[in-house]
Amino acid sequence: MTPDIEFPEGFIWGAATASYQVEGAAREDGRGVSIWDTFARTPGKVADGHTGDVACDHYHRYPEDVRLMADLGLDVYRFSTAWPRVVPDGSGPANPRGLDFYERLVDELLGAGITPYVTLYHWDLPQNLEDRGGWASRDTAYYFADYAAAVHARLSDRVSTWTTLNEPWVSAFLGYGSGVHAPGVTDASAAFKAAHHLLLAHGLAAQNLTGTLALTLNMAPVVTPAQILDAGIALSAEDAGAVGLVDALLNRQFLDPALKGVYPREVLEIVERHGGLDHIRDGDLEIICQPIDLLGINYYNPCVVQASAGAVAPLAWPGADGVDFVSIEGPQTAMGWPIIPSGLSRLLVRLSRDYPDVGLLVTENGAAFHDKVVGDRVPDTDRVSYLDGHLRACHEAIEAGADLRGYLVWSLFDNFEWAEGYHQRFGIVRIDYATQRRLPKDSALWYRDVIQRNGIE
Repeated sequence: MTPDIEFPEGFIWGAATASYQVEGAAREDGRGVSIWDTFARTPGKVADGHTGDVACDHYHRYPEDVRLMADLGLDVYRFSTAWPRVVPDGSGPANPRGLDFYERLVDELLGAGITPYVTLYHWDLPQNLEDRGGWASRDTAYYFADYAAAVHARLSDRVSTWTTLNEPWVSAFLGYGSGVHAPGVTDASAAFKAAHHLLLAHGLAAQNLTGTLALTLNMAPVVTPAQILDAGIALSAEDAGAVGLVDALLNRQFLDPALKGVYPREVLEIVERHGGLDHIRDGDLEIICQPIDLLGINYYNPCVVQASAGAVAPLAWPGADGVDFVSIEGPQTAMGWPIIPSGLSRLLVRLSRDYPDVGLLVTENGAAFHDKVVGDRVPDTDRVSYLDGHLRACHEAIEAGADLRGYLVWSLFDNFEWAEGYHQRFGIVRIDYATQRRLPKDSALWYRDVIQRNGIE
C-alpha cells in the first residue's frame, strides 16, 4: 500500500541513545568517574537519588538490543561513546577495555545491517577534568580532541559518521549557568567560557576526523505566544528585540561560529558584561568553523518569549533581562513541554534558508508520557500521535525546500533521564528496571511500519 505521506528515497530512519543514560557498568573495565556520577550522588540533585550505575545495562545486553533494533528495521543507531570509559582520567593514555566495548557494539551493529553513528560527547565529562576547571578551562578542549582521536583511531575503519558534541548549550548553560545539570555550577561567566570551549573542542576534533562530520545542537524557533498561531504576525519593537536576543543566545551562539566563523554581536556584548572576552583568542573562530556535512537538530518544542520590562534573566539565560519566558496552554508531554509539531517544520526551513551549505538530520525528537503496561503491551497512543505529528512536520519542511536527510527518534529505550532520574520515560521500548526486560511499545511497532513504508498512512 502506498503511504499517504512518502519520504524521499534514501531517507534515513533511526533511533538514538546516550552513554550515561543506557550503558550502566559504571565501575567495570577501567571506566573512570564522570561528572554525572558525582552529580547523581550529590543529595537533592537527581530525583530520588537515582544514578546511571545500571541504567539499561546496555553494556552487557547490547547483542539483545541490536537484535531488537534489527527487528524494528532501523537504518541507523546513534549512540555516544563515554569519555571516562575511553580515557578514565580525561587525559593520558586510552583504556583498551573501554574501546573494546565500542568495537564489539559497532561490529554487532554492522553484522545486523545497522549503520553506527557515533557521538563523541553527550555530557559525561571525566570528573578529573572538572576538578581542573571543566569546560570553563581551555585545556579541556584540547583533551577532548585527544580523546576523539583515540576513538577515531580504533573505529574509523568501520564508523563513517561522527558527531563531535551533543547540545553544547545544555552542557554550558544548564551545567554551569543554572546548575540543574552536572557539574552543578552557577556562574554566568563560567557558562559563557564553557560554551566557547565546547565549540573550540568541536573544531579541534573535527580537524582530525574523517568521513561524514556532524555537530548536534538543541534548537528551537523562538516565538511570541501570538506567533505560534500566526507565524506572519507583526511584532512590536520590544517583542522583536526579545525574540532576537533569545534566538542569539540559544541558536546563533552556536550556529554562527560553527557554520559562519563569527559570533552574533548580541552575544559578544553579553559575554563582555559577564566576565569579558579574554577567553576568545585570535584564531579560535577559524578553528571552530570547520566544514561539516550534517547539522544534527534536537527538537522538542518552541521557545516562547515576550518582552517584559523589569524581568530578571533566569540563571540559564544570562543577559536575557527584560524577557519573559512564557508557558503556554495546550497539550503537553509528561515533562510539561508543549506539543507543537509546526515548530519543527519552521525550524528546519529556517536552517536550510540561513545555512544552506549543510545537510540537516533530526537527531532527537520524542516525548515522555505516563505509559501503562496492559497485558503484554504498552498502548502509548499519545506517543504515536506525537511522532506522527512531528514526522508530518518533517515532510512539510522537505516539501518547502529543507534539506532534511533523516529522522532519529529519541529514545530507543526508556533510560536515565538526567535530573529526572528514571521517572520520565522517553523510549519507544519499555525497560522494566527491576528485570531489565525490553518490551517494544505500540509506538515502536508503529515506527517499524513507518520505516518499512518509508512514509505515513
